[in-house]
Amino acid sequence: MLGGLALSLPAAQARASGPAYRLSIPPGPYAEALIQLGEQANISVIGTAACGAGGHVGLSGSATLEAALQALTAGAPCTWRVLDPRTVRILPAPVRTAIVEAQPPAATPTLLAELLVTATKRPADAARVPAAISVVGHDEIELAGALDVGGTSGLVSGVLTTNLGPGRDKLILRGLSDGAFTGRARSTVGTYLDDAPVNYNAPDPDLMLVDVERIEVVRGPQGALYGSGALSGVYRIVTRKPDLSAYAFGAGAQIATTDGGSPSDEVEGYANLPFLPGVAGLRLVAYRDLEGGYIDNAVLRLSNVDRSTREGGRAALRVQPGPAWQLDLAASVQRLRSADTSYTTPDVLPALSATERLNRVREGHKNDFEAISATLNGELGWATLRSTLAVIDHAFASQYDASSVLNEIGADPSGLGVYSERTHINMVSADTVLRSSGPGRLSWLAGVEGIATIEKTPTALDIQSPAGALERLYTENRRDRVREAALYGEISAPLTSGWRIQAGGRLFASDVRTIAAIEGLPPAVSRDFAGRQSFSGFSPKLSLQHDLGARGLVYALYSEGFRPGGFNSGGFLFPIRASRTTFRPDRLRNYELGAKAQLFDGRLSLRSAVFFDRWTDIQADQYRPSGLPFTGTVGDADIEGFEAEVGYAFRFGLTVRANGLLVASEITHPNTDFSLAPIHRLPGVPKASGGLLAVYERPLPARLTLRLIGETSYIGGSALAFDSNKPSQMGAYADTRLSAQLAGRGWTATLFVANPADEKADTFSYGNPFSFGEVRQSTPQRPRTIGIRLTAES
Repeated sequence: MLGGLALSLPAAQARASGPAYRLSIPPGPYAEALIQLGEQANISVIGTAACGAGGHVGLSGSATLEAALQALTAGAPCTWRVLDPRTVRILPAPVRTAIVEAQPPAATPTLLAELLVTATKRPADAARVPAAISVVGHDEIELAGALDVGGTSGLVSGVLTTNLGPGRDKLILRGLSDGAFTGRARSTVGTYLDDAPVNYNAPDPDLMLVDVERIEVVRGPQGALYGSGALSGVYRIVTRKPDLSAYAFGAGAQIATTDGGSPSDEVEGYANLPFLPGVAGLRLVAYRDLEGGYIDNAVLRLSNVDRSTREGGRAALRVQPGPAWQLDLAASVQRLRSADTSYTTPDVLPALSATERLNRVREGHKNDFEAISATLNGELGWATLRSTLAVIDHAFASQYDASSVLNEIGADPSGLGVYSERTHINMVSADTVLRSSGPGRLSWLAGVEGIATIEKTPTALDIQSPAGALERLYTENRRDRVREAALYGEISAPLTSGWRIQAGGRLFASDVRTIAAIEGLPPAVSRDFAGRQSFSGFSPKLSLQHDLGARGLVYALYSEGFRPGGFNSGGFLFPIRASRTTFRPDRLRNYELGAKAQLFDGRLSLRSAVFFDRWTDIQADQYRPSGLPFTGTVGDADIEGFEAEVGYAFRFGLTVRANGLLVASEITHPNTDFSLAPIHRLPGVPKASGGLLAVYERPLPARLTLRLIGETSYIGGSALAFDSNKPSQMGAYADTRLSAQLAGRGWTATLFVANPADEKADTFSYGNPFSFGEVRQSTPQRPRTIGIRLTAES
C-alpha cells in the first residue's frame, strides 16, 4: 500500500535492477515501514528517524531493493542511498538553499543522526542494536577538538582514561576497572583500528584521530564476538576509506599556548586519489603534533620537561573490481616521544608549586606503533564474506628514577638509580566472518579467528655512584608467546510481533608460554624461569529485544568476558614467592536491561541501561615495595550501575548532548596475598562521571556559519590502588573546553580555550613505581590553554 492505495510492483521493478525480495510490509509511518524492509530483506537500514513520525505506506509482493525504497519513501521528507548491497542509509531530504540562508537550521542535526556501526561485525544502526553502543561521528570529533582517545572520553558514557602521559594511558569502560597500572594482565578493553586489534596488554598508543570517520564504543563484555581482549567492551577507531568517485584534499593546523608552559602546535593533511575512478583509489594521511610541557624539574633546573611529539600517517588502497567484491589494504605508522612524565611531588618541599617536582632523572617515554592490514569483502549470493589479516608491531619504552630503592637492595643510597623497561610486541591476527545475506527474517553470522603474539620485555636497573661510575645491578630478559584460536557465531530470529531473540557464543582455546633470564649482582640470585599454561572455554551471549518501530526498542542482554592467566617472573634479589608465580584467568558475567528511543521527529535521542556484573578472580597489576610489577588475583567483585545518553535539538539552532554513569562496586572474597589491606570497591573508577556537549549554530551573511561550542566532562573522586595502605585519592574535577567557530564553504577557523578556570586538580595520583607510596604523586590538569585551529577541504 502507498498512501492507502495498492502499489503496482511490476512498474516499480522496471525502474531498478537487482535481486527481488518477497515483502509483506503493513501500512504504517515511513520510518516503521523502512525498518520492516530491513528485517524482511535481511539488510541494514540506517537513519530511519530522518523520515519523521508521519506517513502511511506499505508494500506487498516481490520487489527489488531500489524499487522498494522508492515506493516506501515516495512523498516522505527523506531520501536514501545504497552504501553496499547489504546497507542503506536514510537521509533528510535536501532543503532549498534560500530557506537555509533565511533562518536557523530546523532539521535533525548531524550530532543526533542515527549512525552506522560495524563493531557488531555486520553493518547496523546503533539505535537498533540490543547492546550499549555509542558512536562519535566525524563532525562531533571535530567540534569537540578531540585529537586522540583521551579527547573523546567526555563524549561517551562510561569511557575513562588514566593520565600517566601520552602513550602510557589505559582505557576503562563502564567502571570495570582492574586497576590503574599496566602490566602483564591483558587489557580489559579491546581497542581496534578498523578491524585490526591495536594492543594485547600494552598501554593505549594514543593514535591521533586524523581523517577518522567515527568512533564506536560497545560497553559491557564482548567475549562472544571479540574474545579475551574485550572483557569490558570494545573501542573502535574507524578511518575514512578511499572514495573512488572524486579527488579530495584537506589540511589543518593548530597553535596553542599554555599558561606557564611552552607552546603547542599541530599540522595534518589528507589526499584522496581515485586513480582508476570507480575501480581503485588511494587515500593518504599525514600529521605531526607537538604538545608543549608545563611541569618543571626543580633539581635539574629544567622547565616544561614533559614535552611530547607525535608524528605519523596512513595509506589506504581500495580496489573494487565489481559491485560484489572489494579489497582494502591499509598501513599505519606513528612515532611518539615524551621527554618526561607529567606528575609532581607537591608534599616533598613546601616551596614547590603545583607544577614542580624533584627528580634526578628525566623519565622519558617512547611509543612506536605500526600496523598493516588487508580486508576482503564479497557477496557470495547466500552469504556476505568479510576477512581481515592484520600485522601489528608495537614497541614502547620508559625510564624511571629508582634512587629511592637503592638502600633496600643493599646498594649505595647516595648513588643514582635508573630503571629502564622496554617492550616489543609482534601480533598477527586473522578473522573471517560470514553473515546471512538472503531475504528472510532469520539472520546469522559465523566466524573463525586466530591471534598470535610474541612479546619481548628486557628490563634493567643501573646504578651510578657519586664518583660517576655506572654499574648494572639487575637485568631481566623475558619473552612471552600467546596463541589464541576461536570459533564464534550468532543467530537472530523473530518470536512474536515486535519481539526478537538473538543467541551467540565463542568457543576458544589459548596457550601461554613464558621464559625469562634474570641476572643480578650479589646478593641478588641469578636464575631462569619457564612456564606454560593452556586455557579453553565458551563465552555465551543472549539477548531479547522488543522493537517499538521508529520510536526505538527495549532489550535484555546477558553476555560474558574472559581473560587467560599468566606468569610473574622478576625480582631484584630473590625469586618471587611461589604463590605469586602464576595468576589465574578471570571471568565477567553481565546482566543488562536497556532502552533506546528517537522521538519528536528525531529531535530527542535517548539511550540508557542498567547493569549488574559479577567479576570473579579479578586480575590486577600491582607494584611490590621494590617497585617491580607483578600481576595477581585480587578477589571477586559485584558491580552495578546506570548509564544514559540524551540529546536534544532545539529549533533555534542549539543542540545538546549529555551522558552520565553512576556505578557502585563491592570487592568480595578479597585475596590477602595480593594485599593485606584491600579496599572495598574497584579503584580508578568514580561513583559518578559524565559529559556535556552543546553546539549553537547560526547562519551569517555571505554563506558563513557561526558555531559556539561548549564541552565539559566531570570525573568524580576515586582511589588509585587496591591497597588501602597506599592512600592516593584522585579525581573530583571538571575538564572544560570552550570554542567559537566560523565556517565558510570548505574552511573553518576555530578559537578555543581549554581549562578556562585554570583548575589544578589531581587527575592521576601516580607517576613513578619506585617512590609510589613514599611520597604523594599528583598529575595536575594542564593549565589554561588558548589556541586557534584552521582547516580547509576541497
